[in-house]
Amino acid sequence: MSRILIVEDEADIASVLQDYLRHAGHETEHVADGHSALARMLEAPPDLSLLDIMLPGLDGLSVLRQARVHTRHPIIMLTARIEEVDRLLGLELGADDYVCKPFSPREVVARVKAVLRRVQTEEAADKATASLQLDDVHWRASLNGTALNLTRREFRLLQAMSRHPGRIFSRARLLELAYEDDADVSERAVDSHVKNLRRKLSSAAPSHDWIRSVYGVGFAFEAPLE
Repeated sequence: MSRILIVEDEADIASVLQDYLRHAGHETEHVADGHSALARMLEAPPDLSLLDIMLPGLDGLSVLRQARVHTRHPIIMLTARIEEVDRLLGLELGADDYVCKPFSPREVVARVKAVLRRVQTEEAADKATASLQLDDVHWRASLNGTALNLTRREFRLLQAMSRHPGRIFSRARLLELAYEDDADVSERAVDSHVKNLRRKLSSAAPSHDWIRSVYGVGFAFEAPLE
């Protein structure tokens, strides 16, 4: 069961959201103004907040801006302001998603589920990659306490990919990362580096394939989820 904070000054909308979220198995709390919302987020951060932009006292974007100084819990913005600049501003301030009014309560529940699932996946990935240690000052890497003995170019590739588990990097982009000082290198060099990385990672942790090949596109770092 996840604890959802609903920040909405329209009582009818808040009531409908509470009903649907409770039916989906969540615990809910409702506040109707920005100052109360910020206080609740800082005192006891919920598992997720649904935050309206147009609020009395302190608007939603101001709540988001101040909350992000202290908490990283996921926040989905609710808004009737559909201009792109508003959406982009909210995302730049740290919003995890946007739902524009009028919306379907089922859509909101689906967005809540998707964001919570994404956060849980990211947390699991962070935990799983904790055993991978990268020292970018001395260009050293270790996995499960075993030194990987990487070349500088291999280190650059592993560093870039491991920072974004699951993200697919094209061969061209990996080539730029590995050979930033030399443009006259074939993309085949990336395949060679990835092959060496796989071998070295497998030597330290043979039970998992750390780098996934995406046919015709490139490669992605895959952390094992525990």
